Amino acid sequence: MPDSQFTKRVFSGIKPSGGMTMGNYLGAIKRWVQMQDEEYETIYCVVDLHAITVWQDPADLKRSTHEVAAAMIASGIDPARSILFNQSQVPAHAELGWLFNCVARLGWMNRMTQFKEKAGKNAEKQSLGLYAYPSLMAADILAYHATHVPVGEDQKQHVELTRDIAAKFNHDYGVEFFPMTEPVIEGPGMRVMNLRDGTKKMSKSGESDMERINMLDDADAISKKFKKARTDPEPLPEVMDGLKNRPEAKNLVEIYAALAGITPDSVLNLYGGEGWGKFKPALADLAVEKLAPISGEMTRLMDAPDELDRILAAGADKAAEIAEPILERTFEIMGFVRGRR
Repeated sequence: MPDSQFTKRVFSGIKPSGGMTMGNYLGAIKRWVQMQDEEYETIYCVVDLHAITVWQDPADLKRSTHEVAAAMIASGIDPARSILFNQSQVPAHAELGWLFNCVARLGWMNRMTQFKEKAGKNAEKQSLGLYAYPSLMAADILAYHATHVPVGEDQKQHVELTRDIAAKFNHDYGVEFFPMTEPVIEGPGMRVMNLRDGTKKMSKSGESDMERINMLDDADAISKKFKKARTDPEPLPEVMDGLKNRPEAKNLVEIYAALAGITPDSVLNLYGGEGWGKFKPALADLAVEKLAPISGEMTRLMDAPDELDRILAAGADKAAEIAEPILERTFEIMGFVRGRR
């Protein structure tokens, strides 16, 4: 099946490791919502199998899975228009992941920079899953013959590995079965930085809660954090070049742009020359307008876990309808005996 015959399909997911932030929303979910209105089939997943590459308290894993699902739905992922599920409910992910472990080369895995960053000096003590999870990520994507994956720059390497695995499989077995998946990287706010240190990415694991906007923060907390965000003494410049070497200022301008759906240059057209006494309250008001309704709906959904479970289970049924025939055909191509139905 040549690439031109593959359905234009998006797959992406978020790991439920606790504490959804504005970075998750602006860096990923907001774009996923928009993709529902474009020419894609959209499949979004809570990748809970990836979470256990490091030890998870079972109660925390369940709560985090619900939190990610609630964040997606509250942000505008519509289970009637997108397939939304948690990964562990579709066994094809784990099965295809093993097959891809036998396609991927050790040298490819050794080049994966995220393992080196996460393992640090204690690589020998890390789980095999943490080392091998990029092949599971490839399975997540290719189990649906996904043609596009919206990712941040730090995940682009994993899409490249997915393409390598697909290409090697197709070559080794003389087929054109798996597509060459394309990364989709675009838009302002893709990398949201810390509100207290603009050189660091916004993270749920930062030392101070004032560093980040949590997706469960209420309007008062959102407003307070932006008004107290670190800046510098200079007014906003007229053009983006004026933000060089001003990481906190650049971060706040890019957050405003992402929330408003405009370019950073347009933000400076509105506020160039203004001081922070005008800009930060305006940013706080915009953030409350955009984020507080999401927070409220997330809170409602988190208080209704049975509703979330029903949505995820229904999504898993839809996902399995796509993934299981692809997995079965993969087994057949590789020569496995498959008489049981």
